[in-house]
Amino acid sequence: MLLAEFHCHTIYSKDSLVAPEKLIAEGHRKGIFKLVITDHNTIKGAIQARHLAPQMVVIGEEIMTKQGELLAFFVKQEIPAGLDALTTIDLLREQDAFISVSHPFDLYREGHWDEKDLLEITPYIDAIEIFNARCMRKDFNRRAESFAIKHNLLGTVGSDAHTLIEVGKASLLLPEFNDRNTLIEALASSEKRVSLSMPWIHLTSRYAVWKKKLMRT
Repeated sequence: MLLAEFHCHTIYSKDSLVAPEKLIAEGHRKGIFKLVITDHNTIKGAIQARHLAPQMVVIGEEIMTKQGELLAFFVKQEIPAGLDALTTIDLLREQDAFISVSHPFDLYREGHWDEKDLLEITPYIDAIEIFNARCMRKDFNRRAESFAIKHNLLGTVGSDAHTLIEVGKASLLLPEFNDRNTLIEALASSEKRVSLSMPWIHLTSRYAVWKKKLMRT
């Protein structure tokens, strides 16, 4: 059983200041075997990190659709933001990417989902994120896990790490996987290792956004 982090960000996300090489080093330090890098609407950081640690890094992307955010793993071609969710799913399916949904019921975040929209895509996704360490209310995660059980979906968890201290806050112990099909098999016997981040951690993202704006000016 190997430890995997399924949701983390680098400096290529607008709200993170983490360099890819430092993210990899932190993953090694914490015993993480697979690190899925899911920057917002880009795979540039994941590609850079994969060159540095090809056995460890999985190229992912957190994609903002018209209905809410999707979380994709094993992405081969970057998907732009702002498309209809079903169109985005079709583009990901063409790449044989694994498709999850990030923090679906977190009402405090822009990318949350209305349940009717989530039900529309449920037949076409592989999983939903049943625990996100950045959710500030426990019922957001409980609702996601209940939805997964009710609709027979696999569950992913993620630290949603935008800083190094968050890496590994929410991870899974599971068998080795290398693509969508082997990940589906591995998730069936996965074990959660999860804890919530403190609410103040969101201030680090606001600081990253502010700092990048200041640097541009």
